[in-house]
Amino acid sequence: AGSSSSAPPAVPELKGFAPPYTVSGRSALIPDPPWFYSGDLLTVEYRTDVEKVRALLPDDVELAEEDPGAVAFIWADWQSCSTGGAELLDPARSQYKETFAVVRCRYEDVTYSRCVLIWVTTDFAIARGLHQGYPKKLGSIHQTRPMPYGQGAPRIEAGGRFGATLAAYDHRLAQAVITLTEPSSSNGFVNALPMLHHRQVRPIERGAEGWALDEVLTMSGVGFEHGQAWKAEAALDLFDSPWDDLASTLPVREVISGYYLQVGTSWDGGTTLAHR
Repeated sequence: AGSSSSAPPAVPELKGFAPPYTVSGRSALIPDPPWFYSGDLLTVEYRTDVEKVRALLPDDVELAEEDPGAVAFIWADWQSCSTGGAELLDPARSQYKETFAVVRCRYEDVTYSRCVLIWVTTDFAIARGLHQGYPKKLGSIHQTRPMPYGQGAPRIEAGGRFGATLAAYDHRLAQAVITLTEPSSSNGFVNALPMLHHRQVRPIERGAEGWALDEVLTMSGVGFEHGQAWKAEAALDLFDSPWDDLASTLPVREVISGYYLQVGTSWDGGTTLAHR
């Protein structure tokens, strides 16, 4: 008797920019870039101990030459989306907040900004951060929102007062109050450069040393738009908890200034500077 055979069914390709990968790709935690952002930034710049900044930098990164102990502590109230903007019609997928600490540093004779600590409120923001080299953790974040009408919100004008708080694991880690004083030509100087990050993953084998993935990256936003920046009087308090050592890691020694700025930007990839 003759025999017949048929080719096995084709295995469908799994899709998605990041896990989980499925046939449709719809379950991926984050979509393909570019990612678009619109939001309000509340910033307090201050000085800490220079040795505290040095302790957070990898061996191949140096302190900034000018004002090396300067830190920008930033709250951001974001709305974001991918191409087509579908997330904007499902606000749980587009709205989130983050609080982060930025210092400046030098790598191969170029000065960069570097995010050394960061908390966010959603899982998709954490996933984007892992891809970009940001050290993101979950947190509870709130900040005063400006509104154009009524007495229930401040205006973005002289005398406008804004507060912001950060907590993680039910412990308060940071609080700030700023009072807008005058228009400013900038939003500060610490978070004003391309970012330098290290993307690192530990080996899966127990006891193995070093890193399975160890890259030096740089990136910056594109298509940056912004409103009028405002300078502000500022007060900032940082705290430690059993699970975060924020105040010990970057203690406030001198407040430089506060700032408020509404921005729009997008992210569409970075550049690998080194495989270590």
